[in-house]
Amino acid sequence: MIRLSCLVFSLLLAGLPSVGHAQSAQVAFGDSQQDSNLPVEVVSEVLNVNENDGTAIFTGNVIVGQGEMRLWAPRVEVIYKQDQSGIESLHATGGVTLVSGEDAAEAREADYNIDTGMIEMEGEVLLVQGPQTLTSDKMVVDTRAGTAQMTGRVKTVLQPQQQQPQD
Repeated sequence: MIRLSCLVFSLLLAGLPSVGHAQSAQVAFGDSQQDSNLPVEVVSEVLNVNENDGTAIFTGNVIVGQGEMRLWAPRVEVIYKQDQSGIESLHATGGVTLVSGEDAAEAREADYNIDTGMIEMEGEVLLVQGPQTLTSDKMVVDTRAGTAQMTGRVKTVLQPQQQQPQD
């Protein structure tokens, strides 16, 4: 009987992918969909432009804004499209914070592809959504859909719902 109870308990736990450590988790990110066609504003202490390879490196308290989304990092490399018609991508390093609506994420580095609206964050990713936190090795944010996929040792702690006292 004890073995059967343990087996049933193990099967119940297996059906809860968010408990403990999981390999992957899909979550919402941001209050709404982000328009990656909006202008990108960058503020920093220093700017170095390399016309030969079509890049610009912003350093020192870099803040990147696009619509409601904000990204902070010590260093952001902007890679321009080959025809210089706009930004192809951003590569942020040195500890990155990304905020969209009430959601915030941190990681060691992040890559933002402007055309696809995808942001890949890697290295000790921490996602904070209100009282809930999730950690993983990597998170890919789809700014257009307002979702994120976390992979690689995804971890969260689930709190049981508190019963409201009845009068």
